[in-house]
Amino acid sequence: MGVIISNIVAIYRKELQGYFASPLAYAIAGAFWLLSGYFLVVILLGPEGIIQQVAFRDLQGQQGAPLPAVDVPYEFLRIFLSVMGSLALFVLPILSMNLYAEERKRGTLELLATSPVTNWAVAVGKLLGVVTFFTTMVLPLLVYEAIAFSASNPPIQPAVPLLAHAGLILFAAAVLSLGMFISSLTDSSILAAFLTFFLIVILWVIEILAKTIGGPVGEALSYLSLLKHYNNLVQGVLDTSSLILFASYIVLGVFLTAQSIDALRFQRS
Repeated sequence: MGVIISNIVAIYRKELQGYFASPLAYAIAGAFWLLSGYFLVVILLGPEGIIQQVAFRDLQGQQGAPLPAVDVPYEFLRIFLSVMGSLALFVLPILSMNLYAEERKRGTLELLATSPVTNWAVAVGKLLGVVTFFTTMVLPLLVYEAIAFSASNPPIQPAVPLLAHAGLILFAAAVLSLGMFISSLTDSSILAAFLTFFLIVILWVIEILAKTIGGPVGEALSYLSLLKHYNNLVQGVLDTSSLILFASYIVLGVFLTAQSIDALRFQRS
């Protein structure tokens, strides 16, 4: 067990160092931060933003019957992280596309497949590396939100934004795990990114199809929806079924990746 953990840590450090040394990774992070800052300002302070809407409701309440109060911090967090989830649909396939595809292109995947390090250890180490990098991309969002929440009265409960961001990271880990498997199947990074994006969009909107079908089949399809379970966590609902679904996608991606590299090892032997 100690050898396996040390192998995972070695792969993890190698992957993480690769991301922090990659100009592409910095470009992706910079674009993500720029867009997230823009959406934060628009959602909170824009002409159709939450503050303007609340001010308009207050004005209507003064002129007529009082309207129900709006929990501004909660509404802002829900809308902002919903937008971040949609933005992540474009970012995550780019982060996962080179996990194995680049090694296939360089011819180093064969060396990795025949090395004494288990395929599971390699897959877990790679996944932990890319999830950690995405987590560092998410951390500045907490700073943005802390500045916005500092003006709220009464203050928002810390558990709500923490659970919502945990949901974003779990969603990212599930997408990156599936993207890692797709990356192991091809030596084309662009193709890997496209196929990952296509798969995730299907899992993102499958709930629409489930509502159309209805019945037991519709319920089963609805359970597979990333959007449904992500929204549960963003809204502060700690649903064990959502946690199980994300964990299942993560384990499935790692398992399929290990099997893919096992198949390559068998071919080379």
